[in-house]
Amino acid sequence: MIHLLSEASRCLLCTDAPCTAACPRHLDPARGIRALRFENDSIAGLFFSSSACADCDAPCQRACLHYDMPIRIQKMSQSVEPVADKPNADLSIDFCGVHCENPFFLASSVIGNCYEMIAKALDMGWAGVMYKTISYETIREVSPRFDTVDREGQPFVGFRNMEQLSEHHAEEDFATIARLKHDYPTKVIVASIMGRNEEEWTRLACLAREAGADMIECNFSCPQMTVEGMGSDVGQNCDLVRAYTEATKRGAGEVPVLAKMTPNITHIEEPAYAAIQGGADGIAAINTIKSITFKERSSVSGKKTISGYSGKAVKPIAQRMILDMARNPKTAHIPMSGIGGIETWKDAIEYIRIGCANVQVCTAVMEYGYRIIDDLLLGLQDHMRRAGTKHLSEEVGLSLKVFVDPSELDRDTKVLPKFDRDRCVGCGRCATSCYDGGHQAIAFDMVTRRPKLDGHRCVGCHLCLLVCPTGAIQSTNRIHK
Repeated sequence: MIHLLSEASRCLLCTDAPCTAACPRHLDPARGIRALRFENDSIAGLFFSSSACADCDAPCQRACLHYDMPIRIQKMSQSVEPVADKPNADLSIDFCGVHCENPFFLASSVIGNCYEMIAKALDMGWAGVMYKTISYETIREVSPRFDTVDREGQPFVGFRNMEQLSEHHAEEDFATIARLKHDYPTKVIVASIMGRNEEEWTRLACLAREAGADMIECNFSCPQMTVEGMGSDVGQNCDLVRAYTEATKRGAGEVPVLAKMTPNITHIEEPAYAAIQGGADGIAAINTIKSITFKERSSVSGKKTISGYSGKAVKPIAQRMILDMARNPKTAHIPMSGIGGIETWKDAIEYIRIGCANVQVCTAVMEYGYRIIDDLLLGLQDHMRRAGTKHLSEEVGLSLKVFVDPSELDRDTKVLPKFDRDRCVGCGRCATSCYDGGHQAIAFDMVTRRPKLDGHRCVGCHLCLLVCPTGAIQSTNRIHK
């Protein structure tokens, strides 16, 4: 048996993958591997065939471009479950009165910066785009402007960027929005804007409305603006958020207005409520988190600066802030668009279940391309089929009831770990972590290379389960302490 996720994580995710081109049976092994990579293991069998691949001499493996050992595609095909047909659940949902064919949007950023880019994404299945923020500023970018935080050979665990707003003239950007809306009338085109004063916010909103934008997103949150009083400086000031939202509404007319919140604040619900007071129809959260990195590859002529952090690493922070707004009586009623670390359909459904009617993706697109929409759609459709969900709106806020204050948690019981002897390879990671960072509840036999649990000392913290590299530790039933 092969470890599917580990093997899939070695794949380079090639463009126009040679493995698929080499398949004599016209299957799509590259697509199957990608399904596994993006947590769609239950439907990876759509692209592999265990029966067809069993007696094949595996030209797909010989075509693999891997720098080390080719991906073991034939063994992978034997390990996935066959799938009879493609899931086809209805993913449409309404957001701020606007109909969306699915909940997946491109976030306002470099991935939605011109007609050609956005048209490609819309053709591939994205429901819409938050166009890169339009302003009257003259934008001058630096080089290089990106950096990553890596772990154990995996890049993009965290991503830092110094990108600012659209570098095009405002008139050019609004013309692009008008063209997109004309060519893609069923897609949702959102104009992200940023002004320096109330007059500019109103004027930009008016131009967005005239261009045919379906919604307007107020960028109150960019963390790397070079001009004082713009970006996250605004999002930290409730009075400015309220005033600029009101100014935007004056120019927007009937077009819904979203306020994009900064995470660089202790209580995000406070500026969110100020936006609601100013007339906001929805909230988008979060923008990137102020951060620094030390790698020389991110220095600009030997200098470094504070800029925005995104990617998988920020997801728990973003979700906590969404939860804060969803549980606050002043902000709980407002439609929300979730942003931060969304890479798979499982990430997306987490946001939806804490109150978001749609989600925005950026960093994952920068790493993998627009093509991830295939796995986002298929994964969410398969989830709805298995859950028996008829309408995506039924999922919105479904998990809110499980989140409580710390004082309400059960502190009278515990859940002990159990060891799967067949999967355990005897590395001893669990014992080392338990002794040095836990409660010294795991003994390790150096001869048999097997761990043994001391149930009396174990407090059920599950550190061992989290550090096990082979998934050989699971949970038991909850018992009284």
